[in-house]
Amino acid sequence: MQFIDQVEIEVEAGKGGDGIVAFRREKYVPAGGPSGGNGGRGGSVIFVAVENLQTLLDFKYNHRFQGENGARGGPNNCTGASGKDSIIEIPVGTAIYDAETAELIGDLTKPGQRLQIAQGGKGGLGNQHFLSNRNRVPEFCLPGLPGEIRQLRLELKLLAEVGIIGLPNAGKSTLISSLSAARPKIADYPFTTLIPNLGVVRKPTGDGTVFADIPGLIEGASQGAGLGHDFLRHIERTRVLLHLIDATSDDVVRDYHIINRELQDYGRGLAERPQILALNKIDAVDRETVDLEELAMQLNHLSHARVFVISAVTRNGLEPMLQELWGILDVLNVPEEEMVMS
Repeated sequence: MQFIDQVEIEVEAGKGGDGIVAFRREKYVPAGGPSGGNGGRGGSVIFVAVENLQTLLDFKYNHRFQGENGARGGPNNCTGASGKDSIIEIPVGTAIYDAETAELIGDLTKPGQRLQIAQGGKGGLGNQHFLSNRNRVPEFCLPGLPGEIRQLRLELKLLAEVGIIGLPNAGKSTLISSLSAARPKIADYPFTTLIPNLGVVRKPTGDGTVFADIPGLIEGASQGAGLGHDFLRHIERTRVLLHLIDATSDDVVRDYHIINRELQDYGRGLAERPQILALNKIDAVDRETVDLEELAMQLNHLSHARVFVISAVTRNGLEPMLQELWGILDVLNVPEEEMVMS
């Protein structure tokens, strides 16, 4: 399935139905008076967040959505039928922006959330509405009003509690495949992963926690280099960052600084997000030339974060790292009121 996380579309609500001019023509009802009904309301355009979609692929070829027009009014004071609303299903985690002003209109982060994005036009008034003591025979009506038209940009930001970040080939895809049932493409060259991968990791309590493998982060990603700028937005919703560093790199400190500099430059609070570090690929390290404990101490001194020494391939060291993640998430999930009371 092709992963599309940003599209531009146009939505147009339905036009309101026109009012009509009509007069009662019934036997034994002399001078029946005006009886033209009002037009029906135009259909609105409404977004609904659903869980069974993980991409904006449906919008790649269909860029325009329209509500149904309202029906004309009828005689005998009959109001025209309202147009059907256009219900558009989007993935949970989709943010809706005005494409012209870049203003955030709405952010649907929970299943079932609804957002009316374009309101249908009001129906026009029939001539019965204008009956008065001064005008007993109104011979005019009003047309229906047009519906709203909006140019929109949809951005999908994945919903995951833990974001796995790191330079290309740090072992992010291997780690998520070891921890969950996700099976991303894995190879021994950079940029194997071209889309974010999600995996559900089970806690000891049985609850599932969503991990996201964020690809494409390189130096300059926050300014648009490579694929990183496209996928940095997916880290925004994560609560904890798991920073994976290749222990076989010739300079792990440099690698650490590259990723954290990109988080700082991108902004949106990513640099302040709780973070733990993991030196990966220890199964491939020559222990005679590389002192893993010394590397871990250097990273701990720089980051003031817990540093774990792991191998995603052999699963060595994964359990202590997960216990640390569960502890951080448990603290973050405690309501502020309870933290104050305790």
